[in-house]
Amino acid sequence: MDAGKFCTAVFVDMAQAFDKVWIPGLIHKIRTLLPPEFHGVLESFLQERTFSVRCGSAYSSLREANAGVPQGSVLGPMLFQLYTSDMPTSDEVMTATYVDDTALVAVNKNPNTASRVLQEHLVFLEDWFKKWRFKINQQKSTQITFTLKKRSCPRVKLNGGYVPVVNEVKYLGVHLDKRLCWKDHIN
Repeated sequence: MDAGKFCTAVFVDMAQAFDKVWIPGLIHKIRTLLPPEFHGVLESFLQERTFSVRCGSAYSSLREANAGVPQGSVLGPMLFQLYTSDMPTSDEVMTATYVDDTALVAVNKNPNTASRVLQEHLVFLEDWFKKWRFKINQQKSTQITFTLKKRSCPRVKLNGGYVPVVNEVKYLGVHLDKRLCWKDHIN
């Protein structure tokens, strides 16, 4: 910002991220990324899991869980990180992830160039999200331009629709406003 550049960012909302992890895809990545000693243990943790639904005092019959990593477990976030560890990156776009919170940031003196670079990366990511069966909520994702200038970067699209533009975003518990003055976060 001190250099007079535009910084445009998209904060991607992965719909039901932990619940929608594709188990066969995760097992493939476990076999690809981890030593053989871990395969059997992690696969047995993921396969043949069941669940039931409780409504009042009534329970449904057991059903097999075909997707999702166990929530509330120590392994859940680690398995999610393994599953997303090959998310495409770019030299021109900074990718910041913490489990299912993803921020994509492009910086340039020209606001059109910053948005173009970010848009190209989003198109590239859409293919990856589709391949690994992630559903991205375009309406809950947000775009913000961090700058001291009066102009903002042009809007970008995700899954065929424009990402909503905001003046403040909350990322990992930190409130970020477009001028990074921290007023909202302090309040």
